Amino acid sequence: MRIGIDATALPNRPVGAGHYIIQLVRALSRLTDQAHFVVFVQRHGAPLLDVQESPGFELVVLPDHSPAVRLLWEQTVFPCLAARHKLDVLHSLHYTLPLAFPGRRVVTFHDMTFFLFPQLHTLPKRYFFRLFIHLSRRRANAILADSESTRQDAIRLAGVPPAKIHTALLGVTPDFRPEHDPAALQAVRIKYQLPERYLLYVGLLEPRKNLPALLQAFANLPAQEPAVKLVLVGRKGWMYTQTLQLVHSLGLGERVHFTGYVDQVDLPRVYNLAEIAVYPSLYEGFGFPVLEAMACGTPVITSNVSSLPELAGGAGVLVPAGDVPALATAIAHLLSDPSERQRRSVLGLERAAQFTWERTAAQTMKVYTQVLDATREAPGG
Repeated sequence: MRIGIDATALPNRPVGAGHYIIQLVRALSRLTDQAHFVVFVQRHGAPLLDVQESPGFELVVLPDHSPAVRLLWEQTVFPCLAARHKLDVLHSLHYTLPLAFPGRRVVTFHDMTFFLFPQLHTLPKRYFFRLFIHLSRRRANAILADSESTRQDAIRLAGVPPAKIHTALLGVTPDFRPEHDPAALQAVRIKYQLPERYLLYVGLLEPRKNLPALLQAFANLPAQEPAVKLVLVGRKGWMYTQTLQLVHSLGLGERVHFTGYVDQVDLPRVYNLAEIAVYPSLYEGFGFPVLEAMACGTPVITSNVSSLPELAGGAGVLVPAGDVPALATAIAHLLSDPSERQRRSVLGLERAAQFTWERTAAQTMKVYTQVLDATREAPGG
């Protein structure tokens, strides 16, 4: 089986879907006894993948393009390039696939924000991706979704036939684990100027993440918790200035700490140092911060919507999305009860251990095999 992997959408500073691209490619590179993989990647992305070529695994390194040019290249140049490699299946890892590619095609849908939250995207991206998600849905032999929630959203919003779309839950890397080295933890605390006690949010600063509810809940914590700060980790996203304005209007300027982007090598220790990780998002196709926090042994509070209950299971505290009093109550309860934090920590470690990239790769390989088997069984296949 010759499997092509289109990893050209990998950005310079990966988050979310970028992590998926990196970790899936790495996990598949360990399955060369099952298939021969041809991975297409832009020049800047090859070091991020950090994989070695082998007899069953080859990299095709391509010139760097801007995101817009890459999408044009995908529909014009890439089909011929991919066809020359005589692939049995081509897997596109980020929503769109080359429509003119003559072989069998698999595409991954990470979430349905282009339909549910179009205001989070620029106008050109909004129209392009909505159109090409529909076109990719029609041309794909199979579609992968990061969660069952995304699978159901794609069926409902993009008209994907249920038999065509499969759930392949993502994983968490071994880097996210409890850290017992005090010196390493202290070095990260100093590097990012982290307070002694803090609640932690990790993610983009954008409306979908529901940061206003978190800030309001934090402002309403009982007075006996004045020493606890709130640390917000992540890049500035769409409409982030509203978050900054709310911090000041609530009088939280001295109690909220923005770190900006945190290096991936440091992030597990930032989780380890936190008292609680809070992820109040309104919608997630997957929700890496929930899984990462649990894998580090940090208790989690998150919303009861989209994929988040799938990840948290019974380990996380679930609250209604947007319910500020419920969120404040959940935070105050965990802060005041060390034994409950410890219980949630143990449950989280057990839950996170179920999510591995090896399982993701195995589920993905199963879809490749099904696509090939269905083609062989079809008349003239």
